Amino acid sequence: MAGQEPDRGTRRRWFRLPMPQSPPDPRAGDPARPNESEAPVSSEESPAEMVESRETARDDTTTPAQPSTGDSGGVPSTDVNAADQPQEEAVEEIDDSMTLPRVISIANQKGGVGKTTTAVNLGAALAEMGYRVLVLDLDPQGNATTGLGISHRNVEGSIYDVIMNDTPLDDCVEPTSVKNLFVCPATIDLAGAEIELVPAFSRELKLKRALQSARDDYDFTLIDCPPSLGLLTVNGLAASDDVLVPIQCEYYALEGLGQLLRNVALVKSNLNPELDVRGIVLTMYDARTRLAVQVEREVREHFGPKVYRTVVPRTVRISEAPSFGEPIIVFDATSRGAVAYRELAKEVSRGTTRRAG
Repeated sequence: MAGQEPDRGTRRRWFRLPMPQSPPDPRAGDPARPNESEAPVSSEESPAEMVESRETARDDTTTPAQPSTGDSGGVPSTDVNAADQPQEEAVEEIDDSMTLPRVISIANQKGGVGKTTTAVNLGAALAEMGYRVLVLDLDPQGNATTGLGISHRNVEGSIYDVIMNDTPLDDCVEPTSVKNLFVCPATIDLAGAEIELVPAFSRELKLKRALQSARDDYDFTLIDCPPSLGLLTVNGLAASDDVLVPIQCEYYALEGLGQLLRNVALVKSNLNPELDVRGIVLTMYDARTRLAVQVEREVREHFGPKVYRTVVPRTVRISEAPSFGEPIIVFDATSRGAVAYRELAKEVSRGTTRRAG
């Protein structure tokens, strides 16, 4: 009926994957049939012999056998956890470390999910830990540039000049108010780069070649990609070692995630074989809503350890910080947002060591 609401309990779950069923073992016998490997009882055995054999079998099953001793007279260990020891060693061998320098693209074709906020505040948190960080603003809107206190009108060179005019990257890097944090700004000229790159030779690799000369100057290079899957985003992915995907805890942000992962796979197979999804970070999280809790559960069930444990909350202080041209760790160092991005920086940099010099 038109006036009835649909049953909420039958709603489709977006990322629920069926568990694979293992095929039955052909070596195992049919449980409904007797085990044919057991020898049948001889019909020539007398009833007294049958009773005696059953008593002997009962004694063998109820009385544990004494462990044999070796030359040293010791008794072998019967610890129930001994069988689990190989599994514990296998877990310890998993290494999630990464080598520096590292280029990480922060990408999601959905706008308003926190790409620029994550690039600015994650870069500031990494710089606070002692890493030398470059935030490369690849978005024509230039929000990462203004979010770090750099005015578009006061820059002499931008990322547009690096990509289209082969200007050295070092000539366009600007320092920020945070120690060890630098930015390569973006201006409105970058909006025309999508069209100008179409006839260019090897257009997908222009940013990668530009970063080669300055790659070793920074521990982390964070690329703030535009909210699209155009040539600028492809350039960012082709020049990166990893991809970090911010996801807003709402349905629309999840809807385009599959397309982004398919494009990452295409770039990996055709342009950058070393590219991998480093992690997924949940942003704008509001624990008071059921939707946010459900989105978090579905994403963690589907992507598993790829999802960072740290969740960035929805706070007003994070939204206010860009208007002052400061990252959240400078604007309000004790806020929940600053604590969240510091924890995220620890997860992203896990297993890395600062380079000397």
